[in-house]
Amino acid sequence: MRKILVVGAGQSGLQLALGLQSHGYEVTLMSNRTADEIRSGRVMSTQCMFHTALQYERDLGIDFWESQTPRIVGLGVSVAGPPRAGTYTATRVTDWVAPLDGFAQSVDQRVKMAGWMETFAQRGGQLVIHGAAVSDLDYFSRAYDLVLVSAGKGELVSMFARDPRRSPFTTPQRALAVSYVHGLGPRPEHPRFEAVRCNLVPGVGELFVMPCLTTSGRADILFLEAIPGGPMDRFAGVKDPSEHLALTLELMERYTPWEYARATKVELTDGGGTLAGRYTPTVRNPVGRLPGGGVVLGVGDVVVANDPITGQGSNSASKCAASYLKAILEHEDKEFDEAWMRQTFDRYWATARHVTKWTNRMLEPPQDHVYDLLYTAARTPEVAHRFANAFDDPADFEDFFYEPEKAAAYLAAAAGGA
Repeated sequence: MRKILVVGAGQSGLQLALGLQSHGYEVTLMSNRTADEIRSGRVMSTQCMFHTALQYERDLGIDFWESQTPRIVGLGVSVAGPPRAGTYTATRVTDWVAPLDGFAQSVDQRVKMAGWMETFAQRGGQLVIHGAAVSDLDYFSRAYDLVLVSAGKGELVSMFARDPRRSPFTTPQRALAVSYVHGLGPRPEHPRFEAVRCNLVPGVGELFVMPCLTTSGRADILFLEAIPGGPMDRFAGVKDPSEHLALTLELMERYTPWEYARATKVELTDGGGTLAGRYTPTVRNPVGRLPGGGVVLGVGDVVVANDPITGQGSNSASKCAASYLKAILEHEDKEFDEAWMRQTFDRYWATARHVTKWTNRMLEPPQDHVYDLLYTAARTPEVAHRFANAFDDPADFEDFFYEPEKAAAYLAAAAGGA
């Protein structure tokens, strides 16, 4: 029986560990926190997973919370314009929502990761609670056929060199602020239609709103992405959760008043329901070298860490885990050498590159043809539908999003069809 060590208990690490375990591999999972510590800790992300990523969980039989979690059946976009005369609040210059072909869901990672860790242990996996250092991996690697590193922060990431060809940014492009809340009202124009709401405020940042399942049941996530140094970049030094939420609501009232109108009675889900920070989007070399000469393979956001502006983090982690699982199974009893590691990453990158390209483009000021797409979507359902469903398959953006000529040709064809 082949022995594999997975370091890191996030979406990609746990999904991969459970997948390998189900195929008879002897898997050891290392986490720096227990399941109880994760469950009672601070929120870790804003995860919204679309159909393809959710299907990978279903295929492994680990979609434990699907029946309890709100089904997100649509995705909407609003673009803010300048304030009305005599006011300081923004207006909407476009607003639309489109159905998703397959529903999306968001499960608080405190719920999911804690539950998956317990399942892994119950199924006979070896769970080691230890904050691994490079020296630890150098020691443990001799006892395993393959070491997978999915811990995307801390010392271990330093083993994976930044790939400058694929990493255009050297500083954070957004300041992030998250609040998990109870009491958010529905959108009045379609109150029974669960959707992710993407609110773009040009030159300022973005607000994303989505329903989720958290430790206390049904909730909603308010997620601000502020352009660094801009008027929404105000969370540095804010430690108190109540102050964090109050500032979020103040910014919503000014920049997205249509969302604020349904948030006047919200309260935090719990004391750990806020998160703030920033990081630089980075693609890294997939192979890490240990002091003793061994090699390890990076997984998920260890190797491809995008800004969450396009909601792809958990989706990419799931797709990476699924791609790596397939590669490991196909490799059978052959050595997991550096050549295989690079080939395995390259196969995943064939999918991930579309996510990185799209995400990096969305971090830049939108070009005129992008606004044309968003404005046209409000009156052409086919355009709105295609844009919304490309969140599940970002490769589709290649055909109509990046180049003005392709966008114009697509819009012309869509208008003719309509």
